[in-house]
Amino acid sequence: MRTTSGRLLDLLGLLQSRVEWTAPELAARLDVTARTVRNDVARLRELGYPVDGIRGRAGHYRLGAGAKLPPLLLDDEEAVAVAVGLRTLTGVSGFEESGARALTKLEHVLPDRLRRRVTALRDATEAGPVNTDSSVEDPEVDAGVLAEIADAIRDHRGLRAFYGPDEARVEVEPYRLVAWQRRWFVVGRDPATDTWSPYRVDWLTLRLPGGRSFSPAPLPGDLTDLVVREVARTGWAVHARLVIDAPSGEVLARINPAVGVVEPRADGRCLLVTGGDSLEVVAVWIGMLGLDFTVESPAELVEHLRVLAERYSGAVVGSTS
Repeated sequence: MRTTSGRLLDLLGLLQSRVEWTAPELAARLDVTARTVRNDVARLRELGYPVDGIRGRAGHYRLGAGAKLPPLLLDDEEAVAVAVGLRTLTGVSGFEESGARALTKLEHVLPDRLRRRVTALRDATEAGPVNTDSSVEDPEVDAGVLAEIADAIRDHRGLRAFYGPDEARVEVEPYRLVAWQRRWFVVGRDPATDTWSPYRVDWLTLRLPGGRSFSPAPLPGDLTDLVVREVARTGWAVHARLVIDAPSGEVLARINPAVGVVEPRADGRCLLVTGGDSLEVVAVWIGMLGLDFTVESPAELVEHLRVLAERYSGAVVGSTS
């Protein structure tokens, strides 16, 4: 049986994970009696945790909000970093539930100012596929910039920024933050042209003051497709256009959505826009596709495949088996 201190931590964790609990529900989860739950609640109150209780048939316990909760001593950047890490875990198989629980607990023990910021970041973020290739260098993203964007999404406030290597001036009505393939994007609408685009966060330099308040417009189309197209355009060192001798549906069934964009053609074939961090990487995974194809671009990929073809042909001819 758990010690009293261990049981109190379990009880506190349950109270932090859900808004309301009845005494029988808590007793069942902790494998104790309802009387023990009442005694443990009293101990938590003595320790300074504001546990509210309502008596009666519909009675329940809930953890109250307020300054009595011992604050977690994190500064702004540390709190955002922890929230980003936990939010990313919710998109990784096997960690969805535990990451979400931990993020909920974090929000309960943060001071109100940081809790609002972390909550904004959680609500504004989508987690996409994670690239586990450790040889790929992650672009640096300022945690403060992520937090500012999340605040703008929450408050329906526009962003003004310099964007990209040319530092073009952009104004965006931010809709959603997306973590995708080691990169962060903010999906938003350009109010001047009514066009929707994903913007790489590491390419954004925010300008102050920000843009004007706006009424959110619904996103046309699919969020995932929009981001993948931008990844295909800006996310790789090598960009390739390949005509695949198969229908688009067959190609889509064989690839991860994160590796490229598939467009059907009138002749029954399809165009695959994809890329990688080197010609070698692109050549390897195209071969794994298991379908005939023609390279439209780049020319360097054509030459690399020619060298590989000669090498493999020589290996077959010289084989003694």
